[in-house]
Amino acid sequence: MPKRKKSSKTDAAQKGWAKRLLRLKVNGEIKEVATETSKTLLEVLREDLNLTGTKHGCELGECGTCTVLINGDAVLSCLVLGVESEDAEIVTVEGLMRDSQPHPLQRAFADLGATQCGYCIPGILLTAKVLLDKNPHPTRDEVREALSGNLCRCTGYTKILEAVELAARGEEGQ
Repeated sequence: MPKRKKSSKTDAAQKGWAKRLLRLKVNGEIKEVATETSKTLLEVLREDLNLTGTKHGCELGECGTCTVLINGDAVLSCLVLGVESEDAEIVTVEGLMRDSQPHPLQRAFADLGATQCGYCIPGILLTAKVLLDKNPHPTRDEVREALSGNLCRCTGYTKILEAVELAARGEEGQ
């Protein structure tokens, strides 16, 4: 029987197995986690911090499912290493609620039934939040353009567009 070669620290580092203590600010709280330096932010959030609202999608940066906010910008967390996110303000879908109240976008999506399976919705909500933060009263075309990087296979997008518009008008829950 062949012998297994013992891994050394050098081998581990070369393969991306080196661990490092990360200090991340996620949803307004400082989190410290020892994790592999090769892990994406998506993997750190889901596997190490148990924030499972951020979803694995294509892992190629094409579907928008893993969108989070980094310093107020929508970012695909599958394309960012966790170690690159230190000293940044990270917001996941879990961080949208304030004082146990859903964000207006979350209320609008619920009020209009803008979700079916819901898998893509965390990324869409965060992308829409960035849009509304920058442009509180977007046109339908501006909403469509902002969400163009977020793929949904269930809804056909109409209810999603209507929900973003409803949140922009501030009429959700009324």
